[in-house]
Amino acid sequence: MRKQIAICSIMLLSVVGSAQQKEAYSFTLEEAITFAIDSNYTAINARRDIAKALKQKWETTATGLPQISADIAYQNNLKQPVTLLPAEITGGEPGTFVPVTFGTKQNASATATLNQLIFDGSYLVGLQAAKAFLDYSENASEKTNLEVRKGVINAYGSVLLSEELIAIFEKNKTNLEKNLFETRKIYENGLTEEESVEQLEITLLDIETQLNNARRTSAIAKQMFNVALGIDVDAQVTFEDNLDSLAQENIQLEILDSSLNIKENIDYKIAYNLTEQRNLELKLEKSRALPRLTAFLNYGAAANSDDFTFLNSEQIWYQSSVLGVNMSIPIFSSGMRSAKTQRAKIALEQAETQLEETSQNVQLALNTAKSNYQFAIENYENSKKNLALSERIEGKNQVKFGEGLSTSFDLRQAQTQLYTAQQQYFQAMLEVINTKANLETVLNTPQLRTNN
Repeated sequence: MRKQIAICSIMLLSVVGSAQQKEAYSFTLEEAITFAIDSNYTAINARRDIAKALKQKWETTATGLPQISADIAYQNNLKQPVTLLPAEITGGEPGTFVPVTFGTKQNASATATLNQLIFDGSYLVGLQAAKAFLDYSENASEKTNLEVRKGVINAYGSVLLSEELIAIFEKNKTNLEKNLFETRKIYENGLTEEESVEQLEITLLDIETQLNNARRTSAIAKQMFNVALGIDVDAQVTFEDNLDSLAQENIQLEILDSSLNIKENIDYKIAYNLTEQRNLELKLEKSRALPRLTAFLNYGAAANSDDFTFLNSEQIWYQSSVLGVNMSIPIFSSGMRSAKTQRAKIALEQAETQLEETSQNVQLALNTAKSNYQFAIENYENSKKNLALSERIEGKNQVKFGEGLSTSFDLRQAQTQLYTAQQQYFQAMLEVINTKANLETVLNTPQLRTNN
């Protein structure tokens, strides 16, 4: 009995643990975007880049602040060196030598040194470069957030699209199975040709194939959505929005009249960061022609003994201290500094040209995004009308076929046209959502800059 209770307890714990591991989620589109910006893998690393840039900024700043170092040394001369002195010093024979050992067998010393940078042109440039790198990291994080947002919108819409396709394929399959059943009965009674049955069988096979593919696509789309959010790929997610409502919400014609503030575009910001970096590199090369001034203060103590008595209170320590200033003055480099400065100047001119090119590309991207968005809206409206027409045509052909006024081939054409119109209609909804997200990314409408 105890053994059975133990087994049941283990099984219960396993079930509970498994349930805890597979957490369930529920998101609207906006909730999914907010969650992804916080949890997406790329977004997390982008925030870490900002943290690294902050540390690098302080690292650069600290090089100009006081630096204190300490050295402790201990020596034990296991075999002390011997020096030969002329024997005449001790009254010996001329031309002979007396071996003499200098110093004690053991020595110890402790020294502390304070170094302070007084002036260095490259240090001042380094401070500016550290700040520029932090700005770049923040802009890179903002771009990552914009791309994450756009990716989540696309992934969320793709899941909804796959679910809509599954639903419509299942509905079409049910209607086809009913038609096929009725047509077979009519054929068995000799009132229609076998071709009518075969045409419907072909259509049914096509629908079943598309339905199976839609189910597989839906599973993959959900996994892609989970990865975009930074959650387990097999986690269960409930999607609270539907494709039709999202499409309606994203039809906002007033956004087509939006003007672009080029300085707010993230690609322009990053290109400008590159220009700043090249400008600082030019300043750095120019600063190398300036002198470098440093100061230091040294304090130390040394002790000597034949035995290890350095920890005794009677041990005598001899103190020393030095205060000094060093100035390093670059005088002649055979044109090396000039060449480096000219090279940095050329790199700056290249960056400025790239900045102008980026400005033009951003304007082109805006015009393209507006055109694509407007086309997506027009295509959506046309797809809606085409769907309504296709439904009426298919319905008329169903009636005609049932009354023997049209062939099964005509019915199949009408059905195929309807199924194509259905897929185009749902795809048009997704295009409205995605193209608006692309346009908002160019305009940087959602301000997703990381706050530090």
